[in-house]
Amino acid sequence: MKPTHIEHIGIAVKDLKAAIALYERLLGTPCYAVEEVVDQKVRTAFFKVGETKIELLESTAPDGPIGKFIEKKGEGIHHLAFAVDDLPGALRHMQEGGMQLIDAQPRKGAEGLQIAFLHPKSTGGVLTELCSHH
Repeated sequence: MKPTHIEHIGIAVKDLKAAIALYERLLGTPCYAVEEVVDQKVRTAFFKVGETKIELLESTAPDGPIGKFIEKKGEGIHHLAFAVDDLPGALRHMQEGGMQLIDAQPRKGAEGLQIAFLHPKSTGGVLTELCSHH
């Protein structure tokens, strides 16, 4: 498995509206999409920086993954996402290589992507997401 590029950097925020305003000033570019992913209990906002995106993540429920993350660690970088051409194949490759998977099968993410996470215990402490348009 070889990633094609860094798809996005996910940043956990408490207040999406305030974070959008901050990142619009910081990056000098408007947010191009806001989307809620109901099954992940998250609302997202996206910015494009070159080929990479910044994804702001606001929890829609305290018991959601982002709500729990902010409660434990505060706001900040939540995950790093890599684009791959063959997500099921990449997951098999990672598992065969000893990586601990959070998602054994791809699931639907924001922007119509198929996504799957690798556990930070096996990726040097960084929550890692693999994603594909296929």
